[in-house]
Amino acid sequence: MLRVHFSELDLARLRMAVRPDALWETVLSFHRLRENRAETVYGEWRSEARNRLNGEGRLLAPLIPSRGYFPDFLTPAEGVIGCDAAMDALHATPAERLYSEIDRLPSARTLPGWIRGLAQGERRPLDRLVGVLRSYHEAAVAPYWPHIQARIEADRAARGRALLDGGADGLLASLPPTMRWRAPVLEVDYPVDRDLELRGRGLLLLPSFFCRRTPVTYLNPELTPVLVYPVEHARGGAPAQPRAGIVPTVAAPAVPGRAGSLGKLVGHTRSAVLLEVGGGCTTSELARRVGVSLASASQHASVLREAGLVHTLRQGGAVLHTLTPLGAALLRGGVPVAPSRGVGRQSGRQSSMPERSTPATM
Repeated sequence: MLRVHFSELDLARLRMAVRPDALWETVLSFHRLRENRAETVYGEWRSEARNRLNGEGRLLAPLIPSRGYFPDFLTPAEGVIGCDAAMDALHATPAERLYSEIDRLPSARTLPGWIRGLAQGERRPLDRLVGVLRSYHEAAVAPYWPHIQARIEADRAARGRALLDGGADGLLASLPPTMRWRAPVLEVDYPVDRDLELRGRGLLLLPSFFCRRTPVTYLNPELTPVLVYPVEHARGGAPAQPRAGIVPTVAAPAVPGRAGSLGKLVGHTRSAVLLEVGGGCTTSELARRVGVSLASASQHASVLREAGLVHTLRQGGAVLHTLTPLGAALLRGGVPVAPSRGVGRQSGRQSSMPERSTPATM
């Protein structure tokens, strides 16, 4: 078990990541890639990603074991800004940190030559690592970024409501069952027994699409405290194939003048339901906003969810509805928007649509 110790100052400095982290998702997805499970969440993604990769997995495997520790420097804090910023931060990793963190790998004495050169601070192996990680990201993560972002936004909406209703205590109490808030300690399911003292630095909560089972944190307790935890996945939750040129956001306003056309397409009540879901709402709130019964609101939300337009996240005794990328695009009438900053450079490849610390079980 991991025990995260909070002070009053830490509670005041508790925060949620504003978007998915490009390198956490990249590294954790590599764990999911090597699993051989028949499943609805990652199965289709895994098959497609494997077909698009070109040897990146073979190069990354010694540095990112399928179980246990992987170096902290692979997931710099800049990952939440975007892929390019994260790669720049990785490239600037000091040589002494490269050595100390690579030396902790269980297979440190049998690593390939280029990784041993990386541990010695040689710049060419570091250039190679950045290039391989970027190539892997563009093949296995970037094409699915809208779907990843939608899942993270749905989780952020749930945590945001908990924060508004109950402050920091409410937010921590709303986290998935793998984490239990027993003030002033957050107990986290974890493969080893460990204490993390925040010491007034606060904690960054980072929901992750590719994190699985138990949360993840840095091995080095001196780094900015972050807790990466898995988001809830709907059944059939594999990332859906994004349309070329369209990278939707979750809370996307309808394009003026298109609401009437949308009503003709799906019905005016269901159109109103989709519009009200845009910013996230519970079934009770949806019923009040649209002016229908609770049963009717639930039925409309269920139909939209089955059509892939709405994502539903259970929170305690209530459920929170948010838009999927497809639902957001429908409200906009398919109008393209600028790519998310989290994606970094996008490759031309399109598709359908994790843990950490010693020794975290992947």
